[in-house]
Amino acid sequence: MANSSSVRLKYVKLGYTYLVNHFLGLILIPIMAGIAVEILRAGPEQIISLFKSLQLDIIQVMCSTFLIIIILTVYYMSKPRPVYLVDYSMFKPPYIFRVPFATFMEHNKLNLKDDQKAVDFQTRILERSGLGEETCLPPAIHYINPKPTMEAARGEAELVIFSAVDDLLKKTGVKARDIDILIVNCSLFSPTPSLSAMVVNKYKLRSNIKSFNLSGMGCSCSPISVDLARDLLQVHPNSYAMVISTEIITPNYYQGKERAMLLPNCLFRMGCAAILLSNKRKEKKRSKYQLLHVVRTHKGADDKAYKCVYQEEDREGKVGISLQKDLMAIAGEALKSNITTMGPIVLPTSEQLLFLFSLIGRKLFNPKWKPYIPDFKQAFEHFCIHAGGRAVIDELQKSLQLSAEHVEASRMTLHRFGNTSSSSLWYELSYIEAKGRMKKGDRVWQIAFGSGFKCNSAIWKCIRTIKTPANGPWDDCIDRYPVHIPEIVKL
Repeated sequence: MANSSSVRLKYVKLGYTYLVNHFLGLILIPIMAGIAVEILRAGPEQIISLFKSLQLDIIQVMCSTFLIIIILTVYYMSKPRPVYLVDYSMFKPPYIFRVPFATFMEHNKLNLKDDQKAVDFQTRILERSGLGEETCLPPAIHYINPKPTMEAARGEAELVIFSAVDDLLKKTGVKARDIDILIVNCSLFSPTPSLSAMVVNKYKLRSNIKSFNLSGMGCSCSPISVDLARDLLQVHPNSYAMVISTEIITPNYYQGKERAMLLPNCLFRMGCAAILLSNKRKEKKRSKYQLLHVVRTHKGADDKAYKCVYQEEDREGKVGISLQKDLMAIAGEALKSNITTMGPIVLPTSEQLLFLFSLIGRKLFNPKWKPYIPDFKQAFEHFCIHAGGRAVIDELQKSLQLSAEHVEASRMTLHRFGNTSSSSLWYELSYIEAKGRMKKGDRVWQIAFGSGFKCNSAIWKCIRTIKTPANGPWDDCIDRYPVHIPEIVKL
């Protein structure tokens, strides 16, 4: 009985959605049909006589035409320039940088031999992390003890960034001196000279290039960089913008014993993405995506929410792991702000009305009413949720009522590459392409979480059906995915 009721409710909602989203069409079709019938009844003579009776003056016609041209010109000039994603590339770590669970735990035991509790803590985190056996760490971390020197950090930066940029320039055929705008984002490693200066010097970019180095904005920085590039492309016509998103692991590998600080060691891995954007109309034909919107929201919280993530608890002799501060609640608030801003932009009318009715009902009648979560599956075909950890993906899947396939790219990226910080969104997008799922007209929602607490979104529309890439980070393993990821991997 419950099943038949849910099926009926499903069809009622489908009918409502179709009716509301096609309301104008359903009204205009009968009106246009009625006008067409009347014209056919009138005959050609009556139509000609009606046209003559209007007595249109040539000056009035010319003025009206001139006015229409002016309005169309102003409208055209005021429209924002379209921003196209020509192509993008990711760093693929060499196999020798691989850190299997056994290697990771052996190094932990040697590095933390005086603190067995810290070793046990990291073991439990890794067992529940959702990471696989092929994630990679930079060379300096493979030493016992790790050697996170400035020289080693620079070496990692050069390796991941130059590899991604070399591949991007090769794929697009764009010369380095044709780049007009350069934006590099890396949250925790901010040396002098900057990473953007390092790229300018390596590729001998033009002396008048607009160069930006963004730091300190966490895993959510890639959409911020894309937003900055979009703003710059609005005022610099006929230009190319290169965005580089990465996080350098070497100097940020924690060697102490504080539990909360050990957590990133278990999740963060090497990664980098280089993205080529352009506002050149000639690039539309070969570009993959067009940028539709970027939404940025910042939900404040106290400092403890950032650094105190996990704690140990003893319950009936069993040691578990729980959230010390309700981090996902803070993330949820940031996501809610992002959805509130973005909803009217992307959601169909049917979902906007349901959300509005729910909001009015809670305000006027009963504040305890459950808020209506819009069905974003009607607005997007693909979702790229930041692969920050299993808990983040689980919570967003539940909150947005997404299917397993919708979050597959995020889970598999976390399994294969780990948390690659701001570049994870691009590994996920590459996964969808490698699976041959990206079709012309598909819309993609990239959702990034980071420090602050920030939730930033980038919304893209696929311009052409994308063939499975011949090379890329997934080329040697895509046939093995998706894989089953158990809740706990006993080590």
